[in-house]
Amino acid sequence: MSTLFQPFTLRDVTIPNRVWMAPMCQYSADPEGPGTGAPNDWHFTHLAARAAGGTGLILTEATAVSPEGRISPYDLGIWNDAQVEAFRRITRFLVSQGTVPGIQLAHAGRKASTDRTWKGGKPVGPEAYGWQPLAPSAVAFDERHTVPTELTVDQIKEIVGQFADAARRALAAGFEVAEIHGAHGYLINEFLSPHSNRRTDAYGGSYENRTRFALEVVDAVREVWPEDKPLFFRISATDWLEEGGWTADDTVRFAADLQALGIDLLDISTGGNASGVHIPVRPGYQVPFAARVKAETSLPVAAVGLITDAEQAEKILANDEADAVLLGRELLRNPSWARHAARELGGDVHVPDQYHRSV
Repeated sequence: MSTLFQPFTLRDVTIPNRVWMAPMCQYSADPEGPGTGAPNDWHFTHLAARAAGGTGLILTEATAVSPEGRISPYDLGIWNDAQVEAFRRITRFLVSQGTVPGIQLAHAGRKASTDRTWKGGKPVGPEAYGWQPLAPSAVAFDERHTVPTELTVDQIKEIVGQFADAARRALAAGFEVAEIHGAHGYLINEFLSPHSNRRTDAYGGSYENRTRFALEVVDAVREVWPEDKPLFFRISATDWLEEGGWTADDTVRFAADLQALGIDLLDISTGGNASGVHIPVRPGYQVPFAARVKAETSLPVAAVGLITDAEQAEKILANDEADAVLLGRELLRNPSWARHAARELGGDVHVPDQYHRSV
């Protein structure tokens, strides 16, 4: 049987296959009014189509734990009960298709308050629903980004609480998996890396200090997230800097710290915290980082990054480089990728009764 279509169990949740959907921002929520940050018909259609296509686990886009934690004014959030109710419609449908619903909890940090990507993604001010970004240090991402406000220790503690509150709401919304976003240059990644963290207090400097905020978030979320449900952590395994950044060695070390606090799987990406770096983009270019963590720790891992065809995905799992694969843009191109891959590899995947003629 194809490894790609074998179930995978973490705690008491069994995911029907190893084809998972990576979080992908849609920049389509209302920026103001009662629907601010809440999923709407677009989000329902977008996620429901991939569930009907056989995807085993669907992770929502980066879902902000506070209004200022959004990447853009058009991002999803889960800081109030109206958002919870809107998410319930989506999780109910995903479950009806045999798909496990997952949510990525996020805070954008210094990369917050930007426009939609198809509008250029530039920083926006109050006249365009924007706000002042927050970060571990008053260091802008690049020359076009706003210099963020350095967080006080009290504000750091407040954000830890916001992650925990968001996890409680995610449970009420029907999610079975929660993922903490610690990658791509957003707030948690900013604390981890010496490239963006210039603090001299208990949250900066040494490895232990720079990882403190991330571990406090994990501890707070794990405390409220049920013991029978898995908790993921997404990480950028490297800043792709020759010196002065977060490295693959750091990631292997950090994986053990995360596992000790109850993280069940490391979702391994790279980059996003340093501008102007050279990234050797090619098919499967991030897989070696997942393979290293899998080889050197006992923590399950998921691989992501230009995974596009069934044989490629199957090989990653067969070679024990990862426990699952996360598809992003390929699932935008083909919502039924899992069904097509199952046909190619001889695997089984859920097909809606209404689509029985397509089997």
